[in-house]
Amino acid sequence: MILRNILLITGLVLTMTSCHSSVGKQKPNIILLLADDLGYGDLSCYGSQRINTPNIDQMAKEGLKFNQFYSGSAVCTPTRVSVLTGRYPLRYNVTKHFNDEEMHLQPNVPTIPKALKTAGYVSKHIGKWHLGGLNEVHIKNRANSMPGPIEHGFDHYLAMLEDPLYRKPAMLERRLYKDGAKHLIRDEQIIDPIEKHWTDVKTDEALEFIEQSNKGSEPFFLNLWFDTPHAPYEAAPDVSLTPYQEKAKGDDLLYRSMVTHLDHSVGRVLDKLKELGIDDNTVVILTSDNGPAYMGSPGKFKGRKVDFHEGGIRVPAIAWGPGQIKGGVVTDELAHTNDLLPTFCDYSGQAINKDWKLDGMSIRSLLDEGAELEDRGLVFWQIALYKHNGNYHRTTDKRPDPVATEVVRKGKWKLLAKDGEPVELFNLEEDPYERWNLMKTYPELTAELSIALKKWLAEPRMDITY
Repeated sequence: MILRNILLITGLVLTMTSCHSSVGKQKPNIILLLADDLGYGDLSCYGSQRINTPNIDQMAKEGLKFNQFYSGSAVCTPTRVSVLTGRYPLRYNVTKHFNDEEMHLQPNVPTIPKALKTAGYVSKHIGKWHLGGLNEVHIKNRANSMPGPIEHGFDHYLAMLEDPLYRKPAMLERRLYKDGAKHLIRDEQIIDPIEKHWTDVKTDEALEFIEQSNKGSEPFFLNLWFDTPHAPYEAAPDVSLTPYQEKAKGDDLLYRSMVTHLDHSVGRVLDKLKELGIDDNTVVILTSDNGPAYMGSPGKFKGRKVDFHEGGIRVPAIAWGPGQIKGGVVTDELAHTNDLLPTFCDYSGQAINKDWKLDGMSIRSLLDEGAELEDRGLVFWQIALYKHNGNYHRTTDKRPDPVATEVVRKGKWKLLAKDGEPVELFNLEEDPYERWNLMKTYPELTAELSIALKKWLAEPRMDITY
């Protein structure tokens, strides 16, 4: 009897070990949720008292919330380049947001979907693209035109046609969200109009992709890029407007409802993962492409969209995954959109090719264990000089002066420069709100960082045709 019990216990232990080993080897699904112009102070879990975001708040409570997560730029397109390639946008000569005509991310560059495809993932991009190649003329003559999502590695995609003929009037007339789904392209085919709010169409498409992918044997990568809460500020569905109708009006009311509608969409995605029982094998990251425009909130930080003070590049970010991400963690570790590609490769088991020359690093140990990250050394930003001032003329804010076009960060130290010449130095550990310029106090450090910045600015860049 004793021997039999020992054998039974041994068999049970072996079975449990075997199951655990199998689960451990299973590659997690990966979902990136990217908001547009969502400010650090726009979510209630980041201190907002004017907007309710219960789903994202719960996501932060169950996952890991970043206090120091940075976008690759203070405007959208360069950050999207950083997200997909794991490199500084300047490597590809991308310095500003693309127009809807001839600008595009170069073909044959390393991207997240290309890397994950090698690791056996099926991928889909949904939503705003803004990396070129989605005008009607490009789609109809793809072989002799600029690349789109498929050429950059995605197996499938759904996006709005980015012709100025459609997008520009829709933005000027405040009907981008109302009519955006009337001008869609799916997997290189222009589709019939959908009479539904553009945010809801994107979320519906995401849920369908998750369901279909769950029926297959391959892990999936979902790249869901929302337009919201980017202007034009439009009425979101009533469920999102109702909580604010007695508290706000005009653009303030519309903006609040758009952020709450975004929160509703995030909740739908997380609920679908739970419903399918794959939440414990999925990693979800939510962040923003840059700081807020005029109706959004940078929290207590200085600056907003197009500006290189903290309000323009320090963005909300949350990682969630009950079976993977360490829950209930708030971290002050510095992370960056350049880190997404190497981190996703880490989860997928895909080795990093040295020829990719990534600027980011895997932060998986931070996400999984709450571990401290190794010193990443210097971090850089660059942007073209924006004269429209990020809608500062529509706010009570004034654009911070002096204006910077570059940043170099070394630990707690942040040097801002214009055309390579230093203009401000801050100790973010002691002064995160950038009130005291310490250039005169630390001339040697200013010179050291300035030299490093100029060296980075002089490094080779890939040719691009504007």
